[in-house]
Amino acid sequence: MRKASALRRFVASGVAAGVLLCGCSQPPAPPAASTVQAPASGRYAARGVDPANLPAGTIYRNPASGRDEVVVPDISRTALLIGDSQSEPADGWPRLGLAAIGYKVHFCGLGGTGFVAANGKTGNYIDALERGDWMLPYGTPPLIVIQGGGNDAGKGATDAQIVANADRLIAALQQRYPGVPQVLIGTLGRGANYGGGRRSQVDALLGTVAARHGMRFVGVGDWLTKYGLVKDLSDAVHMNASGRRSLGTLLEGRLRELGISAPTGDAAGSATITEQFVTDPQ
Repeated sequence: MRKASALRRFVASGVAAGVLLCGCSQPPAPPAASTVQAPASGRYAARGVDPANLPAGTIYRNPASGRDEVVVPDISRTALLIGDSQSEPADGWPRLGLAAIGYKVHFCGLGGTGFVAANGKTGNYIDALERGDWMLPYGTPPLIVIQGGGNDAGKGATDAQIVANADRLIAALQQRYPGVPQVLIGTLGRGANYGGGRRSQVDALLGTVAARHGMRFVGVGDWLTKYGLVKDLSDAVHMNASGRRSLGTLLEGRLRELGISAPTGDAAGSATITEQFVTDPQ
């Protein structure tokens, strides 16, 4: 599992949520007011150590899965988010939506990747998981959110490839976190009647995948035109800060409509976010 490479890419979660994630042509996120406990610099835990007593950021070899996983603070209130450059920035709209309903966020992913798409350094979602390009959190998160499809649409992935890899990813996550609800977020686009093209098609395709697995689905394939957000694009597919906030609010509303909210207790706060690695510009 290329431990040295994984350790170099690991980023301490103790920075403020507004830390720059300099990939995918996204503008800097605004600084957040609060921070979280710094992890243990990605150090590995010794054998026989109770992972419940390990500091945040410690890498732990899960004996059940045989994979390296990372200790995350307050895992019982932390959503696992797997995604691409839409989710990657500290103020990415999927993160904002989850934070607004009370979740902390542990992000696994990288810009340029998807169910099929890889970026040359990091594999697609399922390959990255299986070969250790990023690490899942140790313990049991209350919610898993998978976002993506845009890079698959842009790089010519077929329906069959997308479905096959989405099925593999969903199955792997169900095996690792049995009983944890999964939510699938589709591919942000303009809508089929407004030039959405392949992005709208992939969004609809992911809706069928979610239905077949009994997962809740948030279709976003027409949100840019439906909610008048084309003006907030910073490039062909990414949003500016205002657009990310608007999409975060829309996602919050949709998640609440689906009956999704964080476990009761102290508010999670949008500043508590953990990262997997420093990102690279595309």
